[in-house]
Amino acid sequence: MFLDKTTIAANKTIEISGSKSISNRLFILQKLFGNLRIQNLSNSEDTQLLQKALESDSEIIDVHHAGTAMRFLTSYFAIAEGRTVTLTGSERMKQRPIKFLVDALRTLGAEIQYLENEGFPPLKITGKKLTKSTVSIPANVSSQFITSLMLIGAKLHNGLQIKLQGEVTSRPYLEMTLKILRTLEIPNEWEGDTIKIFAGFDPANLSSAPFVVESDWSSASYFYSVAAISRESLNLRCFKPFSLQGDSVLREIYWECFGVNTISEGAESKISLYPETSFELPKKIKLDLRDAPDIAQTICVTAAALQIPFEICGLSTLKIKETDRLVALQNELFKIGCATEITDAEICSVHFFSPAEPISIKTYNDHRMAMSFAPFSLLKPLTIENPEVVEKSYPDFWKDFSYLTE
Repeated sequence: MFLDKTTIAANKTIEISGSKSISNRLFILQKLFGNLRIQNLSNSEDTQLLQKALESDSEIIDVHHAGTAMRFLTSYFAIAEGRTVTLTGSERMKQRPIKFLVDALRTLGAEIQYLENEGFPPLKITGKKLTKSTVSIPANVSSQFITSLMLIGAKLHNGLQIKLQGEVTSRPYLEMTLKILRTLEIPNEWEGDTIKIFAGFDPANLSSAPFVVESDWSSASYFYSVAAISRESLNLRCFKPFSLQGDSVLREIYWECFGVNTISEGAESKISLYPETSFELPKKIKLDLRDAPDIAQTICVTAAALQIPFEICGLSTLKIKETDRLVALQNELFKIGCATEITDAEICSVHFFSPAEPISIKTYNDHRMAMSFAPFSLLKPLTIENPEVVEKSYPDFWKDFSYLTE
């Protein structure tokens, strides 16, 4: 997709669909407990794949590139008594490790086999009643492994006690899961290095009122980047003043680093992004994004576009995403005039230069690569390869991006 150099029409409003993270958690809980109504669901491909898998009676479940679905369904099918499924995905999915989650489930008594390579999908899962209730799992690999366990916890006869080993990565995603469970009146607690999900939940106690999913803050990040680069205001719906999502830290980051002020209008579930015209850009940006790694690509592109030196750490989980996002970022940032150095968990700018044209951004089958680089077209024309990858999380992205531009 070719994006000509463009400008933004000020003060336009777009509406982003529900959070993928919240929607996917609610779908699992709805299937486990029933009696749960959900509104403003994500329209992402990931959520649709998860919903399709939960409704399928097939012995083979293919989640394609949907990592969240792979992880959540591994625990879900492990307790589906009397059912055996093969859980598989794309070639990239078969390269994404799942060993820590499988090990934890096996500790609880689950019957799971690797069908190709040890520690990786595809998996053969024979559902059964799990009677054990205590498990340990590394906390610095993927919060989705832990969330996968948390979602089935109340369904186990004795509940579930999860011992977290090491430093916790993406803590807000775990806190989000606990808040969702509490909203549904599923009791839980997190004290020290132990998360407890208590048994005895009665689905009949679920409120008849629908659970309204707030819009996706990860998706909002691309428009924060637009506002920061263009210095034009815009509005986003439907966002709550107080969010369950860890990526809502965008509000603080884009104010402190790029001078984009966020004004919440609770009655309209709207936020307005106002770039301060007199804001003095920082000499360097230093951030630890271990709690919000999914917004790293957007922040790096914004900083590169504005030629602000940056040093971002806490990114160890990016190596096991749709692609190795740190390598992908380094490669593509160079194309827009930003040389970087990377480690296993950090990316730092080295120097900026005038990029060679034409610019063509490779997306590596990664939705966030496509969307995070799109705002650079405010400065120079560029081509986004395989633009359809945005369907994974934000199918309407190109339509909304086009609506904002003149």
